[in-house]
Amino acid sequence: MNLEHYISQLLYRYQCLTIPGFGAFLTDIQSAQWHEANNGFCSPKKLISFNSFLKNNDGLLANHVAQNEKISYESAVVSIDNEITKWKNELQSANNISFKSIGEFNLNSEKNIVFTPYEQVNYLASSFGLTSLIAPSIKREVIEHLFDDVKEEEVIQLVSDRNIGRTYLKYAAVIVLSLSFTGIMGLKLYQDKVASDTLIVQTEVQQQVQNTIQQATFVISNPLPSVTLSVKEENRPYHIVAGAFRLEKNAEKVYKRLTRKGFKAKRLALNSNGLFPVLYGSFPTLEEAERIKSDIQKSENPNAWILIEEF
Repeated sequence: MNLEHYISQLLYRYQCLTIPGFGAFLTDIQSAQWHEANNGFCSPKKLISFNSFLKNNDGLLANHVAQNEKISYESAVVSIDNEITKWKNELQSANNISFKSIGEFNLNSEKNIVFTPYEQVNYLASSFGLTSLIAPSIKREVIEHLFDDVKEEEVIQLVSDRNIGRTYLKYAAVIVLSLSFTGIMGLKLYQDKVASDTLIVQTEVQQQVQNTIQQATFVISNPLPSVTLSVKEENRPYHIVAGAFRLEKNAEKVYKRLTRKGFKAKRLALNSNGLFPVLYGSFPTLEEAERIKSDIQKSENPNAWILIEEF
């Protein structure tokens, strides 16, 4: 029976394999390594060691032998015991036995078993097919530049790092100032655009309101002669609206309250929506109306708005 072959098969599958009455093989996984001395790379592998004090039968080797030899478990145990007896006798006589692809056993001066593993076979199944690699060393040549033609009177001027830094700072400051000026101008153009668009929207809304005002026509049978009055009155088309009320008495209350506060308040007639508008006042220019409206919104009524009257 080739017991060494069965041991080699089981070392691929298990980390500990006991040989009853002889000892136990132990394995440990070693990761890939690089050897600087020869520029070599070694793949991961199992390191095999031997412990002569672990001799109890764990059944792995006996079961494996029984299955492959087609014999009973008890017969396999007897065959293994006979093979181990031969190994012990050979060690006592020659002080040396060798297991193919596994390692070599020797007796030291104290008659203890010393195991030396072979490294030709890698028992780590995941590294099957991987071999060691020797990488060729890289030779680096240092090229020396010789300047034999340089004359002594030739002077090479170097620019100070401090001057370079100052130059960069000067250009950086110019760029920052330019970007700041561009940002301010852009903000100003944006604000002017918003104010223009607001005026256009308010004008369009006022035009729609005026278009929906109900036109009233009165027919008088005996009209009085027309009288032309020459009254010069300043045009004030920009009105600041305090609110529009469904009940006329509410509009009258607000009108009186604003008058008491010092506003040149006004009341408008019932509009097409059935509301009575009340004004804080009317102004000849949009700038003045916007300024007064801003003050009113801060101190009086945040919902005040401008009504633009077109002629």
